[in-house]
Amino acid sequence: MSIPTTRLGRTGLTVSRLALGTMTFGLQTDEAVSHQILDRAAEGGINFLDTADVYPLGGTIDTAGRTEEIVGRWLRAKGASRRGDFIVATKAVGKVGPNAWDQGASRKHLLDAIDASLKRLQTDHVDLYQLHSDDRDTPLDESLEALDVIVRSGRARYIGVSNFLAYRLARAIGRAELHRLTRLVCVQPRYSLLFREIERELLPLAGEEGLGVIPYNPLAGGLLTGKYKPEAKPEQNTRFTLGTAGGMYQDRYWNERSFGTVAQLHKLADEAGVPLATLAVAWVMANPLITAPLLGASRPDQLDATLAAAEYKLDAGLKQKLDELTAEYRKGDAPR
Repeated sequence: MSIPTTRLGRTGLTVSRLALGTMTFGLQTDEAVSHQILDRAAEGGINFLDTADVYPLGGTIDTAGRTEEIVGRWLRAKGASRRGDFIVATKAVGKVGPNAWDQGASRKHLLDAIDASLKRLQTDHVDLYQLHSDDRDTPLDESLEALDVIVRSGRARYIGVSNFLAYRLARAIGRAELHRLTRLVCVQPRYSLLFREIERELLPLAGEEGLGVIPYNPLAGGLLTGKYKPEAKPEQNTRFTLGTAGGMYQDRYWNERSFGTVAQLHKLADEAGVPLATLAVAWVMANPLITAPLLGASRPDQLDATLAAAEYKLDAGLKQKLDELTAEYRKGDAPR
């Protein structure tokens, strides 16, 4: 299997067109299975790994950092030279300790958080360091100045954000330009056939500014695999049941409208003779503004269908049907 590569935004950094998200590692999946998933992704051609200091998903402050440790041990087990074979990204802002300052995008927390992440990942730098969410309690200038220090110190090569509204991202770009600080190079938003709101403002902004786009949840928490049934309760040890995250995922997707759309999407996938998971990821990749969708898995074999999206040729007619069927998930805006 061959995964094409692309540049991350307007940087010179080349990454695989699919990335591996690791938020299942350490709770949904134990370390042995997590390493098998990493092995499968690497064998499939993925060289772009994304994690966060608050992971695993559904954990607590007592488990925060466990995922980074698992990724770090995998990289170390492959030998020191293997670190250079992967683009490693992580994120900070979430609560990772008992103190009030153990969260957010303050200068103190970000400078502490990057050092803690590097220790867990067993490396002297990450390739991409991202704000996991928008901390409205901290001035953007303070956060951007801290990120600038992190890059200039060599602890990160590039910086980006996740879960930012378009206007806040635009403001952050402008403030960095004004103060001649290190430029944000990418954004990590939620995006799938069941959540298309970013097409209205965030993606056009990314296009104008030359930002890379690394969308998470391309399978809507697994709903777009078609394995979940509306008449059944969510399975245990899935994204729909893990801690507070489980409630969040149920609020996002576990409803009659989503299941109705998935049923129609399943018919289109069956007619095309392709797994729905492959079709859903291929649809995300078909948007020219997308850099690399983040794939998640709780078993290595779950990557088979999503990795296949890299080689699947999405017919223009089928794409149009998918666009029209899910137009309502753009929040009333017409598909384009």
